[in-house]
Amino acid sequence: MKNSDKGRSLLARAIPLSPRGALSALILVVALVGVGGLAAGASPKTFQAGQPEGCAKPNRSMDLYAVELPRDRGQIRLGYGRTPETASYPGPTIEMMEGECLAITLHNQVPIETLTQLRAKPEYPLGVSLHVHGVKYTEQSDGTAHSNSFVPPGESRTYTWYAKKPDKRDGSPGTAGYWWYHDHVVGTPHGTQGVASGLFGAVIVRRPGDPKPAHTYVVAFGNQQTINLRRAPDTDTCDAHNPQPGPTCMVARQGERVEFVVISTGNDMHTFHLHGHAWANTRTGLLGKGDDNNTDSVPVIDNRTVGPADSFGFQVKAGDSVGPGHWMLHCHVQFHSDIGMTTTFHVLNKDGSMPPHDMTQPMAVTPSPSAS
Repeated sequence: MKNSDKGRSLLARAIPLSPRGALSALILVVALVGVGGLAAGASPKTFQAGQPEGCAKPNRSMDLYAVELPRDRGQIRLGYGRTPETASYPGPTIEMMEGECLAITLHNQVPIETLTQLRAKPEYPLGVSLHVHGVKYTEQSDGTAHSNSFVPPGESRTYTWYAKKPDKRDGSPGTAGYWWYHDHVVGTPHGTQGVASGLFGAVIVRRPGDPKPAHTYVVAFGNQQTINLRRAPDTDTCDAHNPQPGPTCMVARQGERVEFVVISTGNDMHTFHLHGHAWANTRTGLLGKGDDNNTDSVPVIDNRTVGPADSFGFQVKAGDSVGPGHWMLHCHVQFHSDIGMTTTFHVLNKDGSMPPHDMTQPMAVTPSPSAS
């Protein structure tokens, strides 16, 4: 039931004919109009959620659109985008600085027919939402069905996120790190079909002084042994002569700083492995400059296990000590990579040219079935 429908239902039950009842009804009308709940015949309104403690006023605002994308081998695909035309899966990476408060207005443009088709039971609500990991938010920004913080078809809602700073007085660690956001409503009360269809993306919370990369790539390990809902060879679509960075083309020039955000969206355990590159097992994948004290205490890794809803990230220099080349990136669970859970990180020459590459070698042992 939409917020406006709920408002009409409440109002119908709340208006008696006594003077005191009439006054109560008037107060209820004012309250409902104030939250956009009573709008018979009016255009859809945007619901503004409360702000978490520490966020007096959002520092920044942005729009995010949920839309239906072209189907992939018959599978429904949805995506988030800064505009309807730029929606994708994964959705846009959202960056914040610790101490920042961000207001995101989510516009639901997914057709009601599509949401109905994805719904597992008729009693589940129809809508999309925005649920985030890691940062702070009130229940009105939780993006769940039970808190009624989702967006019905054709409507909008503003969610407020707060990237809390660390507080040495009480030991609060802050919110800097690599996180993700996703739908929590489509298909089930947990958004199972929303995530499986493409409604997810990365969130990066930085601290002042953190190095900024030249490229950031999101690697979402999912059900059916997929990377970003795809299997090889569809995971790597880089043009051999003019590669353009994107979800299916991970590319950088030798020496450029590259950031990977790894998230696990499904039900399985995976191991992320990147050939030719290693990183420190820290918040950023880096050690502090001149940090000799931690050199021996922080492990250096090139493989990390991720389970459902886990996320981590790191930065490396492309081709550091290994030079240009075509470096495999895959799940190291053997049958996962055999089926097609693999792609390539292309490190170009410093002039931007593509090193020699044999494109005829198969990336997957078996044909790529439809991912879901």
